[in-house]
Amino acid sequence: MQSLEDDPLLDAPLISSHTLHSQLRPRFHAIPAVLLANFLLLIHVAFVVLAFLAAMFCSYPNPNQDKCPGNYTHPLKVQTVIIIAKVVLWVLHVFFERYVQHHHSRVRRGGYFSIYRSTRHLKRLPLLIHATGNTALLLILSVQHSFPDHSKVYLYLILGVLSLEMISSLTCLVIYTVKISNFNRAKPRPDIIEEEKMYAYPTHITSEVGFRENSSLEEIVEKQGDVIEYLQRHNALLSKRLLALTSQQIKT
Repeated sequence: MQSLEDDPLLDAPLISSHTLHSQLRPRFHAIPAVLLANFLLLIHVAFVVLAFLAAMFCSYPNPNQDKCPGNYTHPLKVQTVIIIAKVVLWVLHVFFERYVQHHHSRVRRGGYFSIYRSTRHLKRLPLLIHATGNTALLLILSVQHSFPDHSKVYLYLILGVLSLEMISSLTCLVIYTVKISNFNRAKPRPDIIEEEKMYAYPTHITSEVGFRENSSLEEIVEKQGDVIEYLQRHNALLSKRLLALTSQQIKT
């Protein structure tokens, strides 16, 4: 029977705190969504401007007769091209929302809960606005199909929906871009580390994780659940790194 003194783990040299700290130091992961958001902004503005120009020069005053020079949209009508481009724009926003959601989930797993919560609904609003705009356009086209006598009114309604949709979507994207740009520029440490700093150097600012007077019970439970999940992953990573470093020390 082997005694405790013969345990190879006890004979192994101690792991330096510097080595362990360098292995477990949290790495900042930026959210690479600013360029894509700006790209969508430019595409959306260009689409609405081109839609207005095409409607004014090709479909005004009679939307049923296209007058575009050279018939660039033949055999499709200008209105049909606008609707198809609108659907393509919506598809781009679907991919953008999925891409952004993936990176926000990654940031949340890394312990950045504040930025995740502050943009949780904001990053989904542009897609919701586009879906609402698609529904409005579908309703307008359905009514136009049944009552085709007021084509000019329908054209104005379509352009009005596109304008309102652009203003609302751009507002959300600009606010989102500013928040993400500030986050990437600040490169903060995970929220749990900031909490430890606040406890070590107490100020008038109260803890985000714990109880605050203005926090609802649902918000408190959600924050504490996020922290517990992050600490579980961190402890699991710590255990794996400790075992790996210990094995490496024994072999050497």
